[in-house]
Amino acid sequence: MRRGEGRPGRARRMLRSLWSFLKRHKKKCLVLGTFLGGVYLLGKYGQKKIREIQEREAAEYIAQARRQYHFESNQRTCNMTVLSMLPTLRDALMHQLNSESLTSLLKNRPANKLEIWEDLKIISFTRSIVAVYSTCMLVVLLRVQLNIIGGYIYLDNAALCKNGTTPLAPPEVQQQYLSSIQHLLGDGLTELITIVKQAVHKVFGSISLKHTLSLLELEQKLKDIRKAVEHKDSERTAPYSPLCHYLMPDEENPLAAQACGLTERDIATIKLLNETRDMLESSDFSTVLGTCLNRGFSRLLDNMAEFFRPAEHDFSQNGSVNSLSSVSLPLAKIIPIINGQIHSVCSETPSHFVQDLLMMEQVKDFAANVYEAFSTPQQLEK
Repeated sequence: MRRGEGRPGRARRMLRSLWSFLKRHKKKCLVLGTFLGGVYLLGKYGQKKIREIQEREAAEYIAQARRQYHFESNQRTCNMTVLSMLPTLRDALMHQLNSESLTSLLKNRPANKLEIWEDLKIISFTRSIVAVYSTCMLVVLLRVQLNIIGGYIYLDNAALCKNGTTPLAPPEVQQQYLSSIQHLLGDGLTELITIVKQAVHKVFGSISLKHTLSLLELEQKLKDIRKAVEHKDSERTAPYSPLCHYLMPDEENPLAAQACGLTERDIATIKLLNETRDMLESSDFSTVLGTCLNRGFSRLLDNMAEFFRPAEHDFSQNGSVNSLSSVSLPLAKIIPIINGQIHSVCSETPSHFVQDLLMMEQVKDFAANVYEAFSTPQQLEK
């Protein structure tokens, strides 16, 4: 260090040295600067992206949790709706198939006693069989309808939180759409009764009241009736279940017939009905409904099996559970048993019959698939 040189002088000398160094290594410094700047920007970009991914994952998790909660709540609504509608279904069946009036007549020992018994035979079997069909159909149809509408309600709530768009399913559309269930409880039920009664008459019409049947034989008779009703003995294979006809009115429904003058509410309702019809005509729906019917008729036979138990001394002698198949009852004794099954099948208090249907895994999985299909954002683009 030179004597007398102050701090400003030393600073200028250091700056000149630095400048000379930079001039000598200009290219290297540019590369280094570019590299360091790139590393800095890349780091900032990476932090931003990580933040965005974390926020997106958190938002997706919250949305998924909200959707799952809404779905589970919707299933509880489905179950309660089924239970609340069963008394209406039972009353409609008992009104159209009034076996009680026939039993009252029999108490008075009428001259045409045998004729009344024959009518009672057909009506009793028809009533309980239609009760199984209509209850299974009600369970699966409501699963479809309430999960379609539930998916739209979820989307409406999500869209409303974002930008206040016009709802896909406002309350008046929901009400108009869900009122279509009345077809199953009205015209559809009447048509189903007619078809089942014809099948019952074909299978049981010629069987004497004194003729005895075991539980296995009774099971076979019910299978024969199901074949006729579900067209399983037909060579022509339908692309969807023939039972769909009783669930919804034909496509030429009153709303669609009004080609002009349809309101936005009507158009939205028709869209929902068409989507429902597509679901009902799917192979998945046919499979689930068929599984429900198998479970329903199996439970009906389980209920009746209590009356086919062998006497205690017969059971001890035979010593086999299979002895249940050897017990036979006259048809006249089976009639009041089958006649009373409607109160178990169409019970508003959760009976084993209804509980079995509501808790079936196939029904739950099908409901989840329907809800998933109609609660995704892609539905908003349709």
